[in-house]
Amino acid sequence: MPTTAPTSTRTLRVGPHSVQPPVVLAPMAGITNAPFRTLCREFSGGKGLFVSEMITTRALVERNDKTMQLIHFDATERPRSIQLYGVDPATVGKAVRMIAEEDLADHIDLNFGCPVPKVTRKGGGSALPYKRHLLRAILREAVSGAGDLPVTMKMRKGIDDDHITYLDAGRIAVEEGVTAIALHGRTAAQHYGGTADWDAIARLKEHVPEIPVLGNGDIWSAEDALRMVRETGCDGVVVGRGCLGRPWLFADLVAAFEGRPEDIARPSLREVADVMVRHARLLGEWIGDESKGVVDFRKHVAWYLKGFAVGSEMRKRLAITSSLEELRSGLDELDLDQAWPTGADGPRGRTSGNNRVVLPDGWLKDPYDCAGVGEDAELDTSGG
Repeated sequence: MPTTAPTSTRTLRVGPHSVQPPVVLAPMAGITNAPFRTLCREFSGGKGLFVSEMITTRALVERNDKTMQLIHFDATERPRSIQLYGVDPATVGKAVRMIAEEDLADHIDLNFGCPVPKVTRKGGGSALPYKRHLLRAILREAVSGAGDLPVTMKMRKGIDDDHITYLDAGRIAVEEGVTAIALHGRTAAQHYGGTADWDAIARLKEHVPEIPVLGNGDIWSAEDALRMVRETGCDGVVVGRGCLGRPWLFADLVAAFEGRPEDIARPSLREVADVMVRHARLLGEWIGDESKGVVDFRKHVAWYLKGFAVGSEMRKRLAITSSLEELRSGLDELDLDQAWPTGADGPRGRTSGNNRVVLPDGWLKDPYDCAGVGEDAELDTSGG
């Protein structure tokens, strides 16, 4: 771990908001809800920017019950950041105006990076920047409707290696008044496989010097974040899968950017177990039902236990618990004195690559024609 923060590091400005150190929690469906953001924010000491999971503009405008719960922010959460997904400029505009007029958030991020088929098959997420006029129309509606709220966007390099869009999308974003851009250094076809192209982040930074560029992809440790800033010149980093089952990564990131490598966390299994129980409890309080909270927590168990000596049967048992008492008692049967395992800082989450991107019929025929894209392409539920 380097002993000093990179010299290029400075306070990240997102409209009127100062983000120091320049670290952002990536929106992740089913993960970055209010309880998880609370944990990450507590470990960071309140430093950084923590974005909600993806909110569908149609569902927000229609005040879908699930969506309205997802946009709930803790009273101590400032700035409040919402990520929106939409493909219809008019619906996006309505959603943004609703957020601004009803004071639902302090910052709006637009999703142009999601690679999952149910999003791209409708022309959304990482498929959308290929349609340059549609991208421009959405950004124009969003920035116009946002008033004083800053609008940022997150995107990928393109659909695949033959359909790269990020440089064109970056210029359009600047021209339409977007405040900052985050680039995941992969195409939609790569999903999360292979290695993120950090050189693309550097090229985007050179291409749009007018606004901050944030890098995303393959940040598994605080050292990776510092290296990305040094190697690409980006203005900040966006961390996604690296914090799965490891919300204290944000404490590491703060320590690294502030030049305190000695404070990098290496929690014992006992400390990890305590965080697991707190995470499950927060989910129960947020949902309003302890059992449902513990069930929702199940997907996090393997991430938290990555690298620790925990038998397969116990892992299965912990992953089907239905109460806090059951979760706590199971964890207490483990050897909680285990030290942080070697290699546990590495990749997390699913890795898959070379996927066929599911697109609307004829999507690639013309990078400008937007015919056939409308309200029916909007998902009616949020959270991915």
